Amino acid sequence: MKIFRSKGFTASRAWGALDIASMNGITTQLHWTNQPYQWHVNDGEEVFVVLDGTVDMHYREAGTEQVSRLEAGDIFYAAIGCEHVAHPIGEARILVVETAGSV
Repeated sequence: MKIFRSKGFTASRAWGALDIASMNGITTQLHWTNQPYQWHVNDGEEVFVVLDGTVDMHYREAGTEQVSRLEAGDIFYAAIGCEHVAHPIGEARILVVETAGSV
């Protein structure tokens, strides 16, 4: 049994992660960042939960870029093939659940 206190978590670099769990090929990580990620398509599905802060999630649907602002408690689900990139507004703490080894 272990308890993780996300509010105080920081990393030495943007998108630094703390491994929470690995279950049947699915990983759960707590990320800290203050910088955008990169445009990418995951190898599998992804669940992206904003725990603290604000994140502008950019994604492409039918070749058109969309942006949704995510606040603490909001969840973004990326299906297989969904191209996306997260842009935090200041610092953010994010829980990511995805296939092990995914981008």
